[in-house]
Amino acid sequence: MGEQNKTQATVTGGGSALSRYQDVIVGKRGWTALIYLELCLWLGIIPGAHGLFLRKIFWPSLFGSCGAGTTFGRGVKLRHPHRIHLGERVVLADDCILDARNTTIDKVIEIGSDVILADNVMLSCKNGTMQIGSNVGFGTQTVVHAVNGCHAELGDDLIIGPACYIAAGGNYDIDQTEHAMAKYGLRHEDSGVTLEGDNWLGTKVSVLPGVTMGQGSVAAAGAVVTHNVEPMAVVGGVPARLIRHRGRPGPVQV
Repeated sequence: MGEQNKTQATVTGGGSALSRYQDVIVGKRGWTALIYLELCLWLGIIPGAHGLFLRKIFWPSLFGSCGAGTTFGRGVKLRHPHRIHLGERVVLADDCILDARNTTIDKVIEIGSDVILADNVMLSCKNGTMQIGSNVGFGTQTVVHAVNGCHAELGDDLIIGPACYIAAGGNYDIDQTEHAMAKYGLRHEDSGVTLEGDNWLGTKVSVLPGVTMGQGSVAAAGAVVTHNVEPMAVVGGVPARLIRHRGRPGPVQV
């Protein structure tokens, strides 16, 4: 079954509306967690310095762990926040989404220190896991997606441009043709994605499942990275191909 069908079944399935809300949004049953999350979500819409101040006081207790100096913008949306772990001086700008729905693991989304998520960044784990290093910047509208038991490993010192898409898992089985693709669900042989560190993704780069980008490698704007990238390489195009190596003059010889 596809991930959207699983979510739909949870949202519209059996049980009370309250229990379904707790399963999808809160991540656990009980009035204490529900009421505290509802309070924090109400604080999440308060604008200006007043809202920032109140969120800095109340929001850290939502998470599995939260380092000092973390800042929460307006309109941030959370799913299963107790499965999210934040380092120090993390910035979640306005309208970010952190979705840590994975009922079998306590640490689903782990974010290091000095990480900034610009407006409208989405980190989505639906039965996947994600680990992000330190000194990482995410451009606006970037999506990192980890599903179906796959892991997204993003190292330190990353520069990720606006509107990038980084996918750990999520491919559907297109070889079966008897029924609609959504009926067959995601491929079980899908693998995760790794950015080893000191990587730069230009605007609108897509990094697809199974890819490892080596230390210091770069993907030019608009690239679709479908295969591993060696360290210090610069790639571009659709699908991405080697352009040159950093620190070496001139284009690559082909």
